Amino acid sequence: MPVDTVVLPGVPATALSDWRSAAQLIDHTLLKPEATRADVLALCADAAKYEVHSVVVHPSCVTLAVAHLHGTTVKVATVIGFPLGANLTVTKLAEAEAALHSGARELEMVINIGALKSGDRVLVRSEMHSVAEIAHSGNALLKVILENALLTQEEKILTCALAMDAGADFVKTSTGFAASGASAADVALMRGVVGHVLGVKAAGGIHTAAQMFAMVDAGANRIGTSAGVSILRELGAP
Repeated sequence: MPVDTVVLPGVPATALSDWRSAAQLIDHTLLKPEATRADVLALCADAAKYEVHSVVVHPSCVTLAVAHLHGTTVKVATVIGFPLGANLTVTKLAEAEAALHSGARELEMVINIGALKSGDRVLVRSEMHSVAEIAHSGNALLKVILENALLTQEEKILTCALAMDAGADFVKTSTGFAASGASAADVALMRGVVGHVLGVKAAGGIHTAAQMFAMVDAGANRIGTSAGVSILRELGAP
């Protein structure tokens, strides 16, 4: 597990009254299919200004983001098997290798949801483990995206357990492309399963400081949002 992996449970929302501390939990995200080069550059400029933890961009935008953020503390993350998770494993592995080569330092992989629901936990775990090995070989993190809107409680618990066993670094609630996104109840459930071993990322539908605080209080220690700037301005950022 990379040395900068965050594995602590969520911190009290009262600790985030300072916008700079809140910024360190934010993955500033732009995954719209119509995102342009100018959109990515604007995302990176905001990320550098507010010193958020990372930007999350499409694989084809990683090289651009890495170049623009060179010399800052902001990491570049990208998605694997996004947004459906139904790619062949070999495709996900190739995506992971290419992302690392382009400079990504955090990978977010959507699980094979159909395989999970078919009872093929071997495939689900094996895929997580293989991508985690690739990520760690490049000193990068792997976040496993569950897509909770499509899962039962039992499937959420099982996937978190498989992610722990497979060597992932985070479990993440959602892609943001399903019918619903993060909920405090799901975050609490996931934290209850992974304890202090993995990080928990809440993403999908988080647009306000109050929503961010609710996720952190429930146990999230990373927040994925496209509204990072407006949230930080709520907290007093310029």
